Amino acid sequence: MRKYFAPVFMLVIFEAVAVTLWLTKDNIFYLFNFSYIGSAISLGTFLFIRKYKYARRIVQLLVGLYMLIYLGLVRNENMQIEGFWYYLFTGVFEAATIHYAVAKIFGPLLFGRGWCGYACWTAMILDFLPYKVPAEPRKKIGWIRYITFAVSLVFVASLFLAKVGNIERIMFWAFIAGNAAYYISGIALAFAFKDNRAFCKYICPITVFLKPMSYFSLLRIKCDKDKCISCGKCRRVCPMNVDITDNSRKRENGTECILCMECVRNCPKDAL
Repeated sequence: MRKYFAPVFMLVIFEAVAVTLWLTKDNIFYLFNFSYIGSAISLGTFLFIRKYKYARRIVQLLVGLYMLIYLGLVRNENMQIEGFWYYLFTGVFEAATIHYAVAKIFGPLLFGRGWCGYACWTAMILDFLPYKVPAEPRKKIGWIRYITFAVSLVFVASLFLAKVGNIERIMFWAFIAGNAAYYISGIALAFAFKDNRAFCKYICPITVFLKPMSYFSLLRIKCDKDKCISCGKCRRVCPMNVDITDNSRKRENGTECILCMECVRNCPKDAL
């Protein structure tokens, strides 16, 4: 039963968050919200342990579609980074600020960039494209993410400084426009670089939060050097170009690991 510790552990963590937010915010929505997400992630982890091929894809669809359609389109919550800035400027710890705190600021201290691998609704679509394994070495244009990060901040700050009315409605349409821009640029980059995750590596502003925190992540993939035969297969199948055979926190592209487990699945010696 020890091998099922991971799904149980993830469920317990999310249930703890769900109950805590429900009681402190006096809003039962948070109980259902985080219980659902935790259950989906736990299910995916369980299916992976059972060696089900599409375990991660199931989690991506369950969580990604929920956040995109239900939270974004039905409840009109901007769960993109602009929504985070909006609630931050209004001084309200709700919706996007809670989401970012759990999934993208403090959460990565526990599960690294697992958000990118299992819950991101942008990557959910991009992972359907044909270039699952990068065809070329990683390009040195990751600085672009800081530009998109700054643009999102300046955009929302300008609305507040200009005292624009009905900002909530603007945030909803910013969510629609932002997602369209992400999908279009993500798909274009995937075909241009023959790499499904090119958008994640070079453009996505969320990684500005994720990368520094994931450096200290508790959950990490490690290599058993005694079993490793240095075949290089793990490097070849990694969508994020991570050198997973290096167990140090300074391993190449270490903060890019999305815990997709492709290296684990493909290792011929079960060294990971």
